[in-house]
Amino acid sequence: MDRITKTLLNDFLKTQEIVNKDESSNFEKFVNYSILSNEYNKSFDIDSISIGSGNDTGIDGLAIIVNGHLIEELNEIDDLLAQNGYLDVKYIFIQSKTSSTIDTSEMLQFYNGVYDFFSEEHKLVRNEDIKKLSEISDYIFTLASDFKQNPSCKIIYITTSTTVIEDTNIRACIKVNRQHLEQLNLFENIDFIIHGANYLGKLYRKTKTPLSCTIQFPNKITLPETLGIDESYYGFLQFSEFKKLIIDQNDNIQNVFEDNVRDFQGLNAVNLKIEETLKSDNPHLFSVLNNGVTIVANEIKISGDKCTLFDFQIVNGCQTSNILYQNRILDTLSNMNIPIKLIVTTDDDIKSKITVSTNSQTAVKKEQLSAMTDFQKNLEHYYNAMEGDGRLYYERRANQYNNDSSVVKKRIISVSNQIKSFSSIFRQDPHLVTTYFGQIAKEIGNKKSKLFENDHQFASYYLAGLIFYKLDTLFASNEIDKKFKKVKFYIIMLFPLLASKENFPPLNSHNKVEKYCNPIIKILLEEALCKNVFKKAINIIELSGAKIEDKEALKSKKMTEQKYRLLPNLVL
Repeated sequence: MDRITKTLLNDFLKTQEIVNKDESSNFEKFVNYSILSNEYNKSFDIDSISIGSGNDTGIDGLAIIVNGHLIEELNEIDDLLAQNGYLDVKYIFIQSKTSSTIDTSEMLQFYNGVYDFFSEEHKLVRNEDIKKLSEISDYIFTLASDFKQNPSCKIIYITTSTTVIEDTNIRACIKVNRQHLEQLNLFENIDFIIHGANYLGKLYRKTKTPLSCTIQFPNKITLPETLGIDESYYGFLQFSEFKKLIIDQNDNIQNVFEDNVRDFQGLNAVNLKIEETLKSDNPHLFSVLNNGVTIVANEIKISGDKCTLFDFQIVNGCQTSNILYQNRILDTLSNMNIPIKLIVTTDDDIKSKITVSTNSQTAVKKEQLSAMTDFQKNLEHYYNAMEGDGRLYYERRANQYNNDSSVVKKRIISVSNQIKSFSSIFRQDPHLVTTYFGQIAKEIGNKKSKLFENDHQFASYYLAGLIFYKLDTLFASNEIDKKFKKVKFYIIMLFPLLASKENFPPLNSHNKVEKYCNPIIKILLEEALCKNVFKKAINIIELSGAKIEDKEALKSKKMTEQKYRLLPNLVL
């Protein structure tokens, strides 16, 4: 391994708090992270796609992406289908080698593993990770009638070689294995990719740079000067230019939507009307019927009609952007004009006000959105006040810490993980957070959800985030068997119940919430005590007789109730 690759690898290990001394395993995770970060633009757990261990069938990394979401549980498929009305599927297979040469026998083993993964009769011995992902994949293909098109498949082989030369044997290996996969008749397209250290370095560096994009924006007018806003423009942008803002180099929709609590709402009544207009005999009416898209950027550089946006987000227009993305192959779209409002400001208060004032076409009421936006911002400030081993980073805006080298990426708590951990503890519904997460997210902003309410105290959310982080580090260091990841949120639910004899406080009471949370936080920051409580939680799960392989049982309320019955005899 060359010096530059070693330096980048060490930087990765530091930012992910990985202390494993196995160079091969570390390199696999480094490669998996670098590749998937450029294929998938949301936060993800590197361990969820790193499957290289015994009986891995030659596969070191595997990601299944459906409708722009990285799939970890089978039930997520049903959730996405119900929400979006279709399935758009992508497979990414990765093999990484620390050797500087390409071994065709290892490549063949890798490709055989991919072929076996999709075969109806599996011949290779598989580990639990492969079995789980294969089960998810098999279920996906039972829903083929709901595919937008057949899945795409990327097969990526990475070495530490500084020069990758594809000789006759390598080309023949790729050709033969492509033909084998094509004979399965499962895929819209199959890409075989071989790269070395230089390409890997580019991918990793890209994960640390802020988002930027250059567009041609001739049809714009400058809006009057406004306090707190550096520049602002209004005009019409052709779709051929607009798509540069929302579609990455891999033809994925980018995660550039400010309100990342809510996601694309699928083909609801409003979105169906947008799509109907695009497919009608008068698609040009789109520009006058649609409210358009509002973009906020931290910085902009203008040279004539050329505009370069830095660190930008779409604060209104998520639904419109997704419908345009879904219909991007329509011939009529290329010259379609999209109403655009472009605002340049670094003031978070102004960004929040813009988000609230421009969002009117979704099902979320403005007052609910306002509370969510303010709450998210203030919650981030609360996280930022923590120091030492308790320092975490709340990522209220997607990828907001990408270009901050001081941030340990392992300590980032995403909005989705915040919701799941908080909901598991204070709503006491770990049986819902994975399998029915989409439904929970939709409820946010309603009083019934008991999530992100404007009078909630932030300590309870931070506590949930800290429990999630501490458990995650124990899984990563193999101090807790990874088989228990299936019941991760049950463990999270149990931790405060075991660490405290107090009842849950009213979440709007500052004094009571702090009094409840602070002693538990203290336990979490004491390594020995923290491990002890987690072990007690796992003990409860084992004593309950829960079949952690039983997916139906895991999403049942009875599973949660079983754990409570064992608590009285197992408190600290």
